[in-house]
Amino acid sequence: MNKREFTCISCPLGCHLELTESQGSDLPEVTGNLCQRGIDFAREEFRAPRRVLTTVVSISGSNSLLPVISAGPIPKEKLLACLDYLKRIKVKTPVTAGDVLVENILETQVSIVAAKTVE
Repeated sequence: MNKREFTCISCPLGCHLELTESQGSDLPEVTGNLCQRGIDFAREEFRAPRRVLTTVVSISGSNSLLPVISAGPIPKEKLLACLDYLKRIKVKTPVTAGDVLVENILETQVSIVAAKTVE
């Protein structure tokens, strides 16, 4: 039997979850949750943790930075590589919030989009 503890980040309650994996069972048991989202979060975190990425990128010809966000969650093990990739790009203006700046970043099937409009 394998046990892991998590703090749920799916809602503001921050439930303290315990996930118990039993041999022969396809789905681990989750306790401590106050809603279904806690169960879903713990199982996803156990199998393949993912996070939404927010950061900034450089704007060409300026000292300003543009806030960006991933269009969906990225595998946690690829976050640092994605940050390193984004650190090296420069965006040309004008940019509108929601513009796709990088499609399928590092083959994650997730795009990076502008979070702000800059003229």
